[in-house]
Amino acid sequence: MNWDDVDRAVADGAEDAFELLERLVAQPSTVGNEAGAQEVLAEALTDLGCTITRLPIPDGIADHPAAGLQQRPYTNRYDLIGQRGHAPGPSLLINGHIDVVPADDTSRWTHPPFQPVRADGWLRGRGSGDMKAGFVAGILAIKALDAVGWHQNGRLTIVSAIEEECTGNGTLAAGLAGYTADAALLLEPTDLDILLGGVGIIWLNIEVEGRAAHAHVAASVVNPVLAAQPVLDALRDVERELNDHNTDPAFAALTHPYTINVGTFHSGDWSSSVPAVARLGVRVGHPRDWTADDALDKVRDVVGKACANDPWLAEHPPRIELSGYRVQGHALPPDAPLAEQLAQAHRAAHHSEPARITLGSTTDARYYLNQFDMPAVAYGPTTRNIHGTDEAVELASIVATARTVARFLAGYYA
Repeated sequence: MNWDDVDRAVADGAEDAFELLERLVAQPSTVGNEAGAQEVLAEALTDLGCTITRLPIPDGIADHPAAGLQQRPYTNRYDLIGQRGHAPGPSLLINGHIDVVPADDTSRWTHPPFQPVRADGWLRGRGSGDMKAGFVAGILAIKALDAVGWHQNGRLTIVSAIEEECTGNGTLAAGLAGYTADAALLLEPTDLDILLGGVGIIWLNIEVEGRAAHAHVAASVVNPVLAAQPVLDALRDVERELNDHNTDPAFAALTHPYTINVGTFHSGDWSSSVPAVARLGVRVGHPRDWTADDALDKVRDVVGKACANDPWLAEHPPRIELSGYRVQGHALPPDAPLAEQLAQAHRAAHHSEPARITLGSTTDARYYLNQFDMPAVAYGPTTRNIHGTDEAVELASIVATARTVARFLAGYYA
């Protein structure tokens, strides 16, 4: 393989890749609205020589012990599967997610969040980094290899999953339907580091009861917004305890792997009324060896003890329920053959050693490692502000990712 020729093919195809990314970003593929972006990707994978399958998500998927709790109906929603090549030979699965998180307070964005804009070597837009750029980089790498006459000696499966951002049920459904391989590469945004693992995560709904009334008698009733303070303090206590007692060697390099985040807080509908209830949406990071029920029990215990000291909450304890994510932690050993193959490809492309990291978050790699006995690793472009305002991906890092992925694929199928 003449790598100068491959790198030239990557460079020559970069503009087409960036334009594909713009088309993907322009599709607002928030949860429940994925079809437009899936169809843009289907066209690109068809041009890549893939056969296309649109895989429905079964309504009973949430009954699986590794699934998240269903957020939306699955009617007319699907994973997109592209496949090329045949056995015998090694098999590889490239996984990514087409869903993106909502854009909070769009007035704060420099441009509308689903209007892709290039500036100063970056492309802005919701989902540009997390993780539509990963799909584009993978397609760019494969097209460059094809341009120099590469022979793919085995089966390649590309999975574009839904609901990575809230349940993981898309990737789980694809695996249960038989879309697995010898190994999996997830083109998540990693800043060209090799991402080996992530923590366990649950989502919770916490409901704090108050006593509704006119605002002029607020001093004599209970406002649930204010009454929620002991709950918030208790969540901080859980977070502090988890991080102070972290003994997992996979996350030893992280000073704060377990984060508890209050992502939503809703209460009331009128400024001159005391609301009846406050509802908190909470994300809890937890150790790998805990189940979702272990994490739920821990939060309930600490919150319960805090509320026992509050006259109102002792009589009206908050309701705490699982919602969405029920994530098991995962970690690929840093010396695993798959990680070393990817590191070797990065070194060959960039003449530097990639960092091997874990994060206090998660990817769908957990399913391949935990449920399907497949080594899995994540690697992808450089981004900024993912899940935040003016999310963006560095265009040069898409090219850099493609150069690594091209070398990885050539070595993997050799």
